Amino acid sequence: MSVPSRFSLAGRRVVVTGANTGIGQGIAVSIARAGGTVIGVGRSAMDETEKKVTDAGGTFIPAHADLADREATRSLIDGLWNAHGPLQGLVNNAGIIRRADAVDFTEADWDDVLDVNLRSLFFLSQAFGRRIIAEESRGKIVNIASLLSFQGGIRVASYTASKHGALGITRLLACEWAAKGINVNAVAPRLRRDQQHGSTARRRKTQRLHSGTYPRRALGHAGRHRRCGGLPARTGLRLHAWRRRSGRRRLARQIGEEDDGYETFCPWR
Repeated sequence: MSVPSRFSLAGRRVVVTGANTGIGQGIAVSIARAGGTVIGVGRSAMDETEKKVTDAGGTFIPAHADLADREATRSLIDGLWNAHGPLQGLVNNAGIIRRADAVDFTEADWDDVLDVNLRSLFFLSQAFGRRIIAEESRGKIVNIASLLSFQGGIRVASYTASKHGALGITRLLACEWAAKGINVNAVAPRLRRDQQHGSTARRRKTQRLHSGTYPRRALGHAGRHRRCGGLPARTGLRLHAWRRRSGRRRLARQIGEEDDGYETFCPWR
C-alpha cells in the first residue's frame, strides 16, 4: 500500500499494546508500512506480528509484559524509552472482556477488566506524557475505544465501564496536553468479523441486543483489520498526521467510530 508522504512515520518509534493479534497486529503492520518502528507489547508470543511487520519492510521490537501487573505497567514506558530511545507514539489497544449477567458479575471480573482496559491505558499515557513534556518534545496517543463507549451492551458490565472511561480519559488528556505538544485521540471499532461467531441469525440477534434497536443496513464490510483504509491503517497513519488542510496541527480529541455504517461517522473522510 502506498503511503502519502505527509502520513510518513519514518524515524518514529511507536508503542502498540496488545500487538500479538487482531486490531493491534493490524495497527502494527500499518505503522510499518508508513515507515515507523513498532514496539509491540503483549503478554504472549508476537512472532506472527513480527513476521508481518518485517514483510511490510518495517522493524518490530517485542516487549513482553502483562498489563494486569501494576508494577510492570508502571515501569514499561520508561524502560522502553531508556532502551530504545525517545518514543513518538503510543497506541493503547490492549483489552480483555468478561461476560456475565449484571446480577451475577463478580468483583474479580470487574477488577480484571478495569485494570487492563482502563488503568493501564491511563498510567501508560501518564508515563508517556511525562517523558514528552520533560523533554519538550511532541507525541501522539491513540486510544482504542469501542462502540460500547457510546452504547450499553449486554452482559459486559466491566467492559462497557472501561470503554466509557477510555473515552473520558481521552477527552481529559486531550484538553490537558493539547498545549504541551501531545495529541490524544481515540477510535471506536465495532466487532471484527473474526469475532462474530455463530450463525447469521445469531449475529443479527447480537447486533439487535447490543444496539438496542434493529440494525441499519451496513455500508461496508464487517471490520476486516487488513482492509485498505480501515481502522488500523487510519490509526497508524494518523499518529503523525493530525493536521488541517492549512498544515496546522489539529486539535486533539477526535473520536472516530468504525462501525461500517450502523452509526455512520468518520472524522477522516
